[in-house]
Amino acid sequence: MAILATWRVSHLIAREDGPFDLILRLRERAGHGMMGRLMDCPYCLSLWIAAPIGAWLAEGLAEGMLLWLAISGGASLAEKAAEALRAIAAPPVTDLPDSAPAPKKRE
Repeated sequence: MAILATWRVSHLIAREDGPFDLILRLRERAGHGMMGRLMDCPYCLSLWIAAPIGAWLAEGLAEGMLLWLAISGGASLAEKAAEALRAIAAPPVTDLPDSAPAPKKRE
């Protein structure tokens, strides 16, 4: 559940506008600086989002460090899987070459 929660929040911040465009406005306010670049990268975000989750679930420092990296890694794999599914579901649309005749209209 920690991996899915981390992926969901990371994906929301990096790829979605959010309810009432709140996330979009936050990304716009962050600009093109370090915070703006961080908010555009679900892999970077997963590191920061997984850290408190790993610390909360862990019983010690070593376990917390391992959980942090494992949760972030799992969320990164989930993002890769989501990207692959999006590519399969919506293949790129190519334009017709300029030399192709226009389709005839039915009368």
